[in-house]
Amino acid sequence: MYLTGTSRINSLGHLEIGGCDCVQLAEQYGTPLYIYDEWLIREKCRRYMRAFEKTEMPFKIAYASKALSIKAVCQIIHEEGLHLDVVSGGELYTALSAGFPSKRIHFHGNNKSEEEIEFALGSDIGCFVVDNFCELSMLDRLAKKHRKIVPILLRITPGIESGTHHYISTGRQDSKFGFDLDTNQAYEAVNRALNLSSIHLLGLHSHIGSQILDAKKFESTIAIMVKFLDTLRSSLSFTAEVLNVGGGFGIRYHVGDTPLSEEGYIQAIVSAVKEFFHNIDYPVPEIWVEPGRSIVGEAGTTLYTVGAIKEIPGICKYVSVDGGMTDNVRPALYQAKYEAIVANKAAHLNEETVDIAGKCCESGDILIKGIHVPKVQFGDLLAVFCTGAYGYSMASNYNRIPRPPIVFVKEGKSTIVVERETYRDLLAKEHTLHKHNV
Repeated sequence: MYLTGTSRINSLGHLEIGGCDCVQLAEQYGTPLYIYDEWLIREKCRRYMRAFEKTEMPFKIAYASKALSIKAVCQIIHEEGLHLDVVSGGELYTALSAGFPSKRIHFHGNNKSEEEIEFALGSDIGCFVVDNFCELSMLDRLAKKHRKIVPILLRITPGIESGTHHYISTGRQDSKFGFDLDTNQAYEAVNRALNLSSIHLLGLHSHIGSQILDAKKFESTIAIMVKFLDTLRSSLSFTAEVLNVGGGFGIRYHVGDTPLSEEGYIQAIVSAVKEFFHNIDYPVPEIWVEPGRSIVGEAGTTLYTVGAIKEIPGICKYVSVDGGMTDNVRPALYQAKYEAIVANKAAHLNEETVDIAGKCCESGDILIKGIHVPKVQFGDLLAVFCTGAYGYSMASNYNRIPRPPIVFVKEGKSTIVVERETYRDLLAKEHTLHKHNV
């Protein structure tokens, strides 16, 4: 059993998070239910801050809000002193609505629309991470219109295989993201940016993928980026103020995952930065990182109610729950693995091995295969751990299933920060056809 943050088994034998009994949370809010340990989110932010502060290097930590972009999280990130990454107008609007300072917002994305760029320029955000030549030209044109000089980073594709599922590997040469090094696109992008009057090139950005457990991937990326910066210094007289090495720091979803600590990732990055820049006598730039999953992932638990149970003798036993791929698409999308317990029988011994099935009308809607649990019955509560990242943010209304609510828990108190969708919500933007005589 893997408990994180303030999670524990209480005297009733129930799973408890943030001092709140999950059985009582289910009675109060219903299921499916996203539960977030507020203490753990804040503690993760602070661990990253402390890790960098120990290095005495200039740095910025930006929470990658695509992991969970809601006003409550933006509020916490602001209070903990981090910056914020957004990848769409909607994420930017969410951050601004939460009162997040615009100057601490960085705008990512491989296909920013003109409307989104106008919105970001009008909001006076701190930095754009430019992904392609089309965006670079459009940003320069719109910046002139707004009479601004816009700070940017150029996203570089370093050609590194992250070792994760290809859907979340973004540093390969054939990625849709960024300017490629090997084909000279990256060099040309820097050259163009330096010659645009409304653009201020701060430095370079790279992001090689998500759920990275091997720090050597970051070290290899930094070596490539430093070599490229040395080339730019000698040929274009450009010295970077910023090197953003991205995010993707892994978390422990199941027993097979062995991530580093927050300090471990930062130490590996800082050591590589110091070594490689020292070797070429290059002034060390400000180092930026972008943790998302590793801040909110382990803080989230999804609570379900067990429904139908189907046993196929000699083959398997399906335990169906009242959620599934609509609230957590990761298992169906790229075979992500999770751990779980029966929350109302958390102190019981495991007696059987089952497959946890979702309620969507898809054979692929299986949340967990081959999990060991106590004897499961209709009405039991299943708690799936580490669902805090890319659960709600990737949720859908497939099969016309409303999205679950989100509750934050801390010191025995629960606060609903996202309400459960209703059937009425599903139809709020729909209209029927006018009746015509046929």
